Amino acid sequence: MKKEWFVEWFNTDEYLAVYKHRNEKDAECHIKFLLSKINLPANSSILDLACGSGRHSILLAKEGYNVTGVDLSDKLLSEAIKNSKAENLEIEFIKSDIRDFFTKKKFNLILNLFTSFGYFETDEENLLIFKKSFEFLSNKGYFVLDYFNKDYLEKNLVLFSKEENDNYTIIQERKIVNQRVIKKITIERNGTTENYYESVKLYDSKFLTKKLKEIGFEIVNLFGDFFEIEFNQFSSPRFVAICQKP
Repeated sequence: MKKEWFVEWFNTDEYLAVYKHRNEKDAECHIKFLLSKINLPANSSILDLACGSGRHSILLAKEGYNVTGVDLSDKLLSEAIKNSKAENLEIEFIKSDIRDFFTKKKFNLILNLFTSFGYFETDEENLLIFKKSFEFLSNKGYFVLDYFNKDYLEKNLVLFSKEENDNYTIIQERKIVNQRVIKKITIERNGTTENYYESVKLYDSKFLTKKLKEIGFEIVNLFGDFFEIEFNQFSSPRFVAICQKP
């Protein structure tokens, strides 16, 4: 059986190089914004689904919250554990595919940030995160989905980009095929070339809103980014949904 693209890609050093702009300052902006919009009790329990290297988890733990981070990548989890220990923070990091993850814990807030949605082949698999989040939340708990805005992306897709520094060259080629945005990533370093891929399903905002409501969520707010701009179907780069379990 062929490995899914994210299994290999998220376990490479190159992944962190490609997304180095998604740094702590970027994460601080996200967390500050979300905490200003969500009324969380002190000592709330938070689940960071697809936590990656733990940027958001660490910031939330610094705020005094009880944080659990889940990710499939050994590489990114080891980075998260190293960084949290350096800060003397107690965060529970768990290795798991989101589709397989289960817990009996109840959370006040569940996060799915930085387009960690739409990776799987079927709608059933992708939408499973909505069902699981609803199940894992306590009553009045919040779920936040941060995903790209399909209508904006289709009109503003950057087909080619190239970044060079002393150590490597990163070439990214993007296209839309069969309602998925496909990215080919070529990394040239020390005379060698490595190729990686990303493939994310394109869901429009109306579909996502409908499915969240069908699960049972109330949509509290929809934003087009992390800077107070309300969501617009055509002009917003992001689809940031703040949802609540009644």
